Amino acid sequence: MIPIGTDIMTADAAIPRSLKHEIMTGIYDNGMLLTSKRDKPEGWTLVSGLWSPFYIQLRLISSFPRVLRKAAEAMALLIEEKAPQVNRLVGIAFAGIPIATALSLQSGLPACHTRKLTGVRRETDVENALSKYGQHSLLEGQLKDGDRICLVDDLVTGMDSKLVARSQVLKEVEGRGLEDVRCDDIVVLIDRQQGAKKRARQAGLQLHSVIDFVDEGLPLLEDIMDMDEYTLLMRYLERPERFQKS
Repeated sequence: MIPIGTDIMTADAAIPRSLKHEIMTGIYDNGMLLTSKRDKPEGWTLVSGLWSPFYIQLRLISSFPRVLRKAAEAMALLIEEKAPQVNRLVGIAFAGIPIATALSLQSGLPACHTRKLTGVRRETDVENALSKYGQHSLLEGQLKDGDRICLVDDLVTGMDSKLVARSQVLKEVEGRGLEDVRCDDIVVLIDRQQGAKKRARQAGLQLHSVIDFVDEGLPLLEDIMDMDEYTLLMRYLERPERFQKS
């Protein structure tokens, strides 16, 4: 086992393992990673309909400025390495907004944010929503010709909310009459590793995650989690279908 304090580089070569460990520990210790062993015995039913013994609630991250600052530091390193062409950030409402703001302060990249579209859950819902939305802006903030935009969010499970956000950005670009604007990149703090990267590639997007939860996030918590709690989550992540109610 590699000592946690060792500043070796991980799969994303720009981000030290010790920084990822500090972020994950902050998330767990401050109640942003909830488990059925520690917090809610009945577990959670996700938006996808799947039952899960854990829930990641990063909407609280702005209440913990040290964790938010470390997250922004890691995301800035990731963008610099994986998407150096990016010159503008767009936080996805709502959880992505404080993260995009912190990332903007860390990186110096200007930030905008999407507006929440009520009742819109999938990209195919956007057109219907626009007919009811009227002339309101789909995005708050400045855009310019030639922008290379990176969407910013807290975590990813599937890709639906990210595809909705990209559609909002592209519709707003069209509405403002801008030219040569691209939105090809997404950066998240945590990828639950449930197929999002494949869906992103299929949609022509590059998904960049600071921490892949299965491969990195949970193993980083092995030293502080209760063993039964850790084992349950590992077993679930290996075979989630075994935990679903028939």
